[in-house]
Amino acid sequence: MKSHLPALRHAVAVAALLAAGTAAAQNIAIVNGKAVPKARVDTLVQQAEKAGQTVTPELQHQARDQVVLREIFTQEAERRGLQTSAEYRAQMELARQSLLIRALFEDYREKNPVSDEDARAEYDKFKAQAAGTEYRARHILVEKEDEAKALIAQIKAGANFEDLARKASKDPGSGANGGDLDFAKPDAYVKEFSDAMVQLKKGEMTETPVRSQFGYHVIRLDDTRQAEFPDFDAVKGQIKQRLEQVKIQEFQESLRAKAKTDYKFEH
Repeated sequence: MKSHLPALRHAVAVAALLAAGTAAAQNIAIVNGKAVPKARVDTLVQQAEKAGQTVTPELQHQARDQVVLREIFTQEAERRGLQTSAEYRAQMELARQSLLIRALFEDYREKNPVSDEDARAEYDKFKAQAAGTEYRARHILVEKEDEAKALIAQIKAGANFEDLARKASKDPGSGANGGDLDFAKPDAYVKEFSDAMVQLKKGEMTETPVRSQFGYHVIRLDDTRQAEFPDFDAVKGQIKQRLEQVKIQEFQESLRAKAKTDYKFEH
């Protein structure tokens, strides 16, 4: 009867070679006899991708370099016994907590997604608040009432409103632009200003100076329009991100409220 021992030895050798090849594929390098797993590279690349970086061959190469360098430096630190220091242990505990906390919030976010319906409801609420008329006004701001009266007289006599705003207005933001305040809703201004502005028709100017906490205003209304609001699809991503942040904040507050601790939070 012919022995099967040579064939068995061959099979074992092939299996060993295959196993070695598989292990090699899972590692990117050997540093001082210690394998550096490819999984570390994958983790770095995933982190870069989450941060918004484009995964390119160059980035992959940089990640491999970084992983091997980290292994070299880590081995040297361990050789010097730095891992036994109190500072290292304290920093490791903070790092452990940070990683777990990040994982906790990621897990909560995945299990409590913001639906399109939630985003639409939030959008409709903001849109309702933004509805109404916007006014495009110009103004000239001065300190004294007599200055404002003199400006009104000059404009009525034919002087250019924009030129006077550039020369005389104490409002640095609009003065350089000829007093232009662009489109805004009345509640963007102090009450005295908005009350006078909404009484004007297009092209009209206040007949008398308007007093506010900032001084005296000469106001001209250039135009009005219905408030503009972006389409839902254009802002859906931003709304969802904001609602996610609100959900996470509420989750954090609920955990703090349920925790049994003698510590008193200041905020």
